[in-house]
Amino acid sequence: MCRYLCLLRAAHPVRVATRVVFFIAGFAMPAWAPLVPFAKARLAINDASLGLLMLCLGIGSLLAMPLAAPWAHRLGCKRPIIAVACVLGATLPLLAWLESMPLLALTLLLFGAGLGTLDITMNIQAVAVEKASGRAMMSGFHGFFSLGGIAGAGLVSALLACALTPLASVLVIVAVLLALLALAAGQLLTQTGEDPSAPLFVRPRGRVLAIGLLCFILFLTEGAMLDWSALFLTHERGMSGASGGLGYALFCISMTLGRLCGDRLINHIGRFRMLLGGSLCAAAGLLLAIAIDVPAVTLFSFLLLGLGAANLVPLLFSVVGDQRDMPPHLALAAISGVGYAGILTGPALIGFIAHLTSLYVAFGCVAVLLLVVSASARRVTH
Repeated sequence: MCRYLCLLRAAHPVRVATRVVFFIAGFAMPAWAPLVPFAKARLAINDASLGLLMLCLGIGSLLAMPLAAPWAHRLGCKRPIIAVACVLGATLPLLAWLESMPLLALTLLLFGAGLGTLDITMNIQAVAVEKASGRAMMSGFHGFFSLGGIAGAGLVSALLACALTPLASVLVIVAVLLALLALAAGQLLTQTGEDPSAPLFVRPRGRVLAIGLLCFILFLTEGAMLDWSALFLTHERGMSGASGGLGYALFCISMTLGRLCGDRLINHIGRFRMLLGGSLCAAAGLLLAIAIDVPAVTLFSFLLLGLGAANLVPLLFSVVGDQRDMPPHLALAAISGVGYAGILTGPALIGFIAHLTSLYVAFGCVAVLLLVVSASARRVTH
C-alpha cells in the first residue's frame, strides 16, 4: 500500500488522465440533449411518451451505480472506465438513428448505465488521487466535467447548425470521445489502494447517510435550475423567451469557473468554511432572485447561486473519501445514488409545490434546504 501511494504521488500524468476522464464524462452526457427533438420527430410520439423515454436514462444510471463501485474495487478503475466509454461510444449513434421506441428506450437505459458507471468509477479514481496528493483536487476534477459539458453541448449544436445530420454529428462526438480515451487510458489506476478484503455492499450509516442527504439537496438545486430557471425568468420576471436560458447559462458558467478555482480556496480556508460559505452564498442567490423584481438583479442572483454551489458536491465527495464509517468506494456509490435521485425527483417536487402555491415559494423551499446544508457543515466536515 505504501509503495502504491508513493508511486501515485509522483505520477503527475495520473492526475492529467483523471481530468481527461472527467472531461469525457461531461462531454458525452449532453450529447443526447440536442438529439431529443429529432428523436421525437423520428418516432412521432407526444410529450408524455417522450418524458417516459427520457426517464430511462436516469433509471439506467441509478441501476448501474451500486454495481459500479464493487466493479472498480475489484478490478481497479482502468478497465471499467475503458469499457463504459466504449459503451457510450456505441450507444450514442444508435440514439441518433433508431426508429423504434422500445429499442431507443433500451439504448437509453444502456447509455444511462454507462454514464452512471463512469460517474462512480471516475470519482473513485479522483478520491484515490486526491488522497495521495495530500491536498484538495476534487473541485478541479469536477471543473473539467463542467468544461466537458459545455464543449459537448456546444459542439453537437454547432455541427447540427452546419447542416450535418444527427448521426454524422454524433459520430464526430464519438471520434473525439475515443481519442480522449486513448490519451488517458495508459495512466488510469489498475487498483484503488483500498483494502481488497472490504465487503462489496454495506448499508449507509453515520456521516455517509448525512452526506447523502446533503447531496440530494445540492443535486435537487441543480435540477431545479435546469428545469425551472427559464420559466422563472419568462413568467415571473417578464423576460422574453429568447432570454429565458440566460439564467441557467450564467449558473453553469459561474459554477465551472468556481470549480476551476475551488481547490486553491479549499486548501486555503478549509472544508468547513467552504461548505458553510458556499451554501450560504447559494441560498443568498436564490433569496435575491425571489426578493427583487429586477431582471439584471435576477440574472446576477443566478451567477451568485452558481458560484456558491460550485464546490459543494466535489467537497462532499472528498469528505466521504476520508471517512471511516464504511469503505469509501461504497460510500461514493451511496451518496451518488441519493444525489441523482435528487436530480430525478427534484424538478417534479418543485413543480408540485409551484402548482399548489407559486414558483416563488418553490424556490424559497430550495433556499431553506440550502440553509440546512449550512447548518450541517461542521458535523459533516469534522
